[in-house]
Amino acid sequence: MSVPFSGTLSRSGGIVSAIGKQLKSVNLKGVKRITVQFDPFAENVKATREFLFLLSTPKVSQTNPNCVVKPDIVCDRSPALIKFALIDSAQEKSKVKEIRFNSENLNTLELLQLCNKHVSSLAPPEEVANKVLTKAEKQKLGGGGKKVIKKK
Repeated sequence: MSVPFSGTLSRSGGIVSAIGKQLKSVNLKGVKRITVQFDPFAENVKATREFLFLLSTPKVSQTNPNCVVKPDIVCDRSPALIKFALIDSAQEKSKVKEIRFNSENLNTLELLQLCNKHVSSLAPPEEVANKVLTKAEKQKLGGGGKKVIKKK
């Protein structure tokens, strides 16, 4: 008698795959300024430094070119902290001026998940660009085309 198979046929992609998946959905359109403060000599600072690196990648920075990412390196044994200063429309939506993460005991994946949950959700919806109409579509609408004047 055989035991029926239960489970998955393939393994998960692992932590790197999960970080890549979360990184694709980061949207900084609702953020004005990001300040990452950490003490480089602290024990649990690696995840915060990795998060700072991931925020500076071209794909993430293209979501809001006006967003300023500022690292603040201190040497006073203070805990790692990430501050997101929001734009006005995001402040009205969330009713807060800034979002703070105490990142001392979090890993990189958890920081990205929190960023997507609390920051990316505040991004204003994208505006629909005007559709370019062809000549045939303009004529159907009656707005374009040549006017024909018949002579009697």
